Amino acid sequence: MILLKIAKMKNKDLIKLTWISFLSYAFIGALVTMTGLIIQSLSKQFNISITQASNIFNFLNFGILISIFLHAWFIELLSLKKQLFFGFIIIFFTTIILILTNNLIIFSCSIFIFGFISGITLSIGTFLITHLYHEESRLEKMLIMDSFFSISGTIFPIINIFFTSYHIKPKYIYCLINFIYFTIFFISQYIKFPKFIIKKEKDNQKNFTINTTLLYFSALIYILGQLGFISWVPEYSSKYMHIKIEQSGKIISSFWISYMIGMWFFSYFLKFFNLKKSIIYISGLSTIIMFCFIQNTNYIFSLILISLLGFFSSSIYSSIIILSSIQTKNPSPKIINLTLFSGTIGTLLTFIITSPIVKYKGVKFSLIISNILYFIVFLIFIVLYFLSKNSYKKILKK
Repeated sequence: MILLKIAKMKNKDLIKLTWISFLSYAFIGALVTMTGLIIQSLSKQFNISITQASNIFNFLNFGILISIFLHAWFIELLSLKKQLFFGFIIIFFTTIILILTNNLIIFSCSIFIFGFISGITLSIGTFLITHLYHEESRLEKMLIMDSFFSISGTIFPIINIFFTSYHIKPKYIYCLINFIYFTIFFISQYIKFPKFIIKKEKDNQKNFTINTTLLYFSALIYILGQLGFISWVPEYSSKYMHIKIEQSGKIISSFWISYMIGMWFFSYFLKFFNLKKSIIYISGLSTIIMFCFIQNTNYIFSLILISLLGFFSSSIYSSIIILSSIQTKNPSPKIINLTLFSGTIGTLLTFIITSPIVKYKGVKFSLIISNILYFIVFLIFIVLYFLSKNSYKKILKK
């Protein structure tokens, strides 16, 4: 198992490492949010159907998926600092090529590369937080880190409205997104990363096969449900609420603003409550709110509902990662990476599954499917709670 030697780490280095983790989520959040939002603009730019344009999103997801899967080997081959250095070089040249060309294939390949680098950065950020912090501090920092995903989801849709208003091509927004990665690289040059100690020890994750499998599955279907919902909300709102694209952008921004606030709130609130029990109520309430949003056609009420949904569902994914990290005595990079890998599969499947549903059954039916997935996550948390309760009783009997 890989452990981190952090006892003698300077406080300044710890703060900088934490900021690298935060910005890693801001980077991938910007890429995922914007690539989902500009699908309609891409279909017009390249003169293709909206379902064909949605395939570009899959290039991003494939890149993220592959890099997360391979990162366990990257850690052993390259230091974190070298990974960020090579990522900077690749991002820099890919951005230049993207700007100078106007070809669909080159654009798709560029998105794949951005996804690949962001997946590595996401793994680095999550790996650092789960190893540098323990217990309540880990949950707090994880939620704050995840809030940076929603900060990007709040800021970049607003920037997209500006770009759309002035008919600026979508590819130029990636220059702004990649600036986040350049900031990560800049910070990494003035920091001393902790050394790795490779230590072989018996992995006790076999005792938690059912738990970890359920957590992997919940990560997959939660992300699939969330992104499947939020990606088609603009289409749904314009069709059923008869509003302009600028107003649908406000709905998305409301979700991510509330998501961000919710993470800050729950990073403090969950310190005082049992995480396994609290997440049952949070996921259940999120399921009910999403159902109410789908049944609603009023624009003002939809803003209220989606804000509540963003607030209450904000801690779900981070809680899944935290629950994964405590399945073993020391946080297992393998389990954490597999949890991220499962979540990324959910991202990858978003348009593969929802596009045909929208095409043949309509956008509202696609949102109903997302609602069902949220309900399944709620049921999984109930099962996990009772499994942990029963295992605790067995320990007391012994």
